[in-house]
Amino acid sequence: MSGSDWRSFLQGLLTQDVETLAEGEIRFGALLTPQGRLLFDLFLIGAADGCRLDCAAELHQGLIDRLSLYRLRAKVTIAPLDLPVAALWGVETAPAGWLLDPRLTALGFRGYGAAPPAGAHPADYEAHRLALGVPGPADWGFEKTYPIEANFDLLNGVDFKKGCFVGQETTSRMKRRGTLKTRMGSIAFDGAAVPASSELRLDRLEAGDLTLPDGRPWRPVRPDWLAGALSGA
Repeated sequence: MSGSDWRSFLQGLLTQDVETLAEGEIRFGALLTPQGRLLFDLFLIGAADGCRLDCAAELHQGLIDRLSLYRLRAKVTIAPLDLPVAALWGVETAPAGWLLDPRLTALGFRGYGAAPPAGAHPADYEAHRLALGVPGPADWGFEKTYPIEANFDLLNGVDFKKGCFVGQETTSRMKRRGTLKTRMGSIAFDGAAVPASSELRLDRLEAGDLTLPDGRPWRPVRPDWLAGALSGA
């Protein structure tokens, strides 16, 4: 993203504050539907001439198309950037130029233009992310989930003080009320994977024995960052 209007353009669209984004800084946010459901999650990285938007590769063109619909007369340039992205975790410091993931320190660092180590595979990162209980686009789907249900409020993905953005009214109302029936969280069970349509209701966590639709027992896994939310706090 570049052009003289890039800050004001993104400020009115995304859940994250863009006006104060500094060069070399990374923030996490999302683009929502007008009804407040998740379309795209993304990282914003401040650059000298604008900012970079980092989203899942399979959603790349969809994000460009959606932003282009909003452009109208704004003086912005939206251009694809073929830049590799790598993740590094399990270390306290990273090489120069790597940025700490703004969602959760334990997720590690993101490197732009950096080649991953030999033998590294995206599945390694997915396993790491899921072990920490951090959801991703494959978990919340497209135009199905509200950002607070996907824990964006706990992962620094929504700035509730920045003012208006697309979907802001619904998002703010859910936050003010402070009561949610559903949140994304990790569960432990034996056997095959659970169907994606299975729901975890917060009001049932303390109801006693918990079973999957096929009768198998399961239990919630409460990482420190999510424990309060899953307990209804």
